[in-house]
Amino acid sequence: MPLSLLNDFLYCQRRAALKAVEGQWGENVHTIRGDLAHEHADLPGYEVAKGVKLLRALPVFSERLGLSGKCDIVERYSDGSLSPVEYKKGKRRQFENDDAQLCAQALCLEEMFGRPVKYGAVFHAASKRRREVEFTAELRKTTEDAVAELHQLVETGTVPLAVFKPACEECSLYRICLPQITSRPGSLARAAEDLYRT
Repeated sequence: MPLSLLNDFLYCQRRAALKAVEGQWGENVHTIRGDLAHEHADLPGYEVAKGVKLLRALPVFSERLGLSGKCDIVERYSDGSLSPVEYKKGKRRQFENDDAQLCAQALCLEEMFGRPVKYGAVFHAASKRRREVEFTAELRKTTEDAVAELHQLVETGTVPLAVFKPACEECSLYRICLPQITSRPGSLARAAEDLYRT
């Protein structure tokens, strides 16, 4: 299961299912800005800055969690400790889905390298600010629970009905998902429910 799909799942379960179950994809200004924010981090390799080795586009996986993907940046310190850094396009603010994606990266690193990963960071490109994230027991549980639910969603082939919210209009899958139609009471909603029932 792709690590990035966990972020989608916690943002909107329908979005994750449309991508993973139906293979849907859409571009919009947000996906393009995200690609631009990742340009440097997506170039595999490493550099050393202020005594810290920065590993870019590092492939990671967890057999236990059934996850794979890549970390934008992994900082490796002189004592051998590791810290993942996830690039996001927006301004500095906290979102549970971003923190869980970062925590999942840490869990992959722990399994791969056999050492604890206590902290990571989200770098917000629009504000050029970094937000530290501690991988608490609570965040780890939230992440592992969400991974299990995501696997179940994909394995059953379930595509949940839409629940319209203002953020829907900014989603790259908005025109595919049709949340205003499928979440409105009445005949269109009933037809959509029948259409999306699996």
